[in-house]
Amino acid sequence: MRVSFVYILECADNTYYTGVTSNLEKRMIEHQGGAHPERYTAKRRPLKLVFFAEFTDINFAIIREKQIKKWSRAKKKALINGRFEDLPNLAKKNFS
Repeated sequence: MRVSFVYILECADNTYYTGVTSNLEKRMIEHQGGAHPERYTAKRRPLKLVFFAEFTDINFAIIREKQIKKWSRAKKKALINGRFEDLPNLAKKNFS
């Protein structure tokens, strides 16, 4: 059984990056080292790992990653802070 991870990074510009990997430690080294200069995080270092979840099925991990990427910043922050009860009420809407 191979474990996969969905993770959220907080970037130096205060944005969040969500990704999926089967080797979280290796992927963090790649992000921090700027291994892919054309990618989102390369110009937003340093990065901080603020959330990760383990999955035993890569397909579920990919589904969750795509779901989180569509979430509002407020909803991602609630997930990061473990406020799971707030997640259903935080939709991606402009409340201004």
